[in-house]
Amino acid sequence: MNTKNVTDMTVGNPMKHIVIFALPLLLGNVFQQFYNMVDSLVVGNFVGANALAAVGTCGSTGFLFFSLSSGLAIGIGVIVAQYFGAKDYERVRMTIANSFYVLISAAVIVSVVGILFAPFILQLLGTPDDIIGDSILYMRTTCAGIIAVALYNGIAAILRALGDSKTPLYFLILSSIVNVILDLVFVLSFNWGVFGVALATIIAQFVSAVTCIIYAYRKIPYFRLTKEQLKPHKDIIIHSFRLGVPIALQNAMIAVSSMALQGVVNSFGTTVMAAYTIIMRIEQIVQQFYGSLSAALTTYAGQNIGAKEVGRVKKGYYQSILIALVFSIIIIPVAFLFGEQIVGFFVKEPEVIAIAKRALCINSLCYFALGMIYVPRAVLNGCGDAGFAILNGVTEVICRIVYSQFFTRIPALGYWGIWVTIGVTWITTAIVCIIRYKSGIWKRKAIQNI
Repeated sequence: MNTKNVTDMTVGNPMKHIVIFALPLLLGNVFQQFYNMVDSLVVGNFVGANALAAVGTCGSTGFLFFSLSSGLAIGIGVIVAQYFGAKDYERVRMTIANSFYVLISAAVIVSVVGILFAPFILQLLGTPDDIIGDSILYMRTTCAGIIAVALYNGIAAILRALGDSKTPLYFLILSSIVNVILDLVFVLSFNWGVFGVALATIIAQFVSAVTCIIYAYRKIPYFRLTKEQLKPHKDIIIHSFRLGVPIALQNAMIAVSSMALQGVVNSFGTTVMAAYTIIMRIEQIVQQFYGSLSAALTTYAGQNIGAKEVGRVKKGYYQSILIALVFSIIIIPVAFLFGEQIVGFFVKEPEVIAIAKRALCINSLCYFALGMIYVPRAVLNGCGDAGFAILNGVTEVICRIVYSQFFTRIPALGYWGIWVTIGVTWITTAIVCIIRYKSGIWKRKAIQNI
């Protein structure tokens, strides 16, 4: 069997595997963020601050809807990685076949819910009347493309589970280019505003999904399935939901907590909303480093726990902490020295820039805590510790809701309490993640031990 497009991480140097695997993921994740980043740049510079706030207020809800399907994709990737590490290639094929049933059904349900309940959700968030029309239009349009997000994330997760992190990057680059071109055409030439950037995003997502599926079928032998393998298999579907649903719920709860925080942000008016939107876009870019490291470590942990190499899992964990620490230290002076220039790319209003610059400095001091959420969580997810995902999500929900109500009501802080809330939430959640890793429960959670 031709396996030149896959990588066995159960042998060789752990750090080398993680770094080589993470670099294409990092580039891919940065390009993926162009979907929202370009939307914000185009809207902020060519439509206005109100339109930027309309797009921004949909950020947390968009993350909620997308995360429900992407969480399932992560769970499926964990299963594939563990079976691949155990050299059970028949089960790898069966998991790939059944993943399509799981992902497509979930995506359709989430899309319908998002489209139907967009007005209710945005009103619940306290979205101002002057931007709620654009916000509803943006949310409904992007929700129509969730099935493309689910398919791409599913194929990409499987490819990464097999040790191929480069291929998804190529298709993201293609879709990002499509997104940039269509954003400019739809906004500058057609004057479609918020609808134009949303439509450009979903078209680009469909491009990445279709091209990735074609490649996988042609180049990866595990995707060429027999009729028997295409039949629904109850145990595979159950495992997919057992691992994927908790991760999806974790992401959903994090999104709900972000929505709750967005409601607090909205209470301070459109200027603070615009600044918060900018910081969230920058944070999304910063998180791509930790997310890429986490995805690499998840695949590494999944393959090695499948091969029953617990010692290699631990070694990869500690080496990943070192990588996260170095990056976190580097990013602090960048935020303090170049913060004004960075936020100035998004908007021209001086008041918005002043708030966003200071907020960026506050958040940068807590980035290592953010990294220490991603690293332990990667090991726990990769080893199949699904129960922790729920605990992780609950922690973030409680922290964002409680801390935001506390800090923003301190007169000396006011709206600065928004960013204090974010930092303290990261610290608290990181402590919970580290405690769970230290408990060693993850060692017993591999599929082979069920």
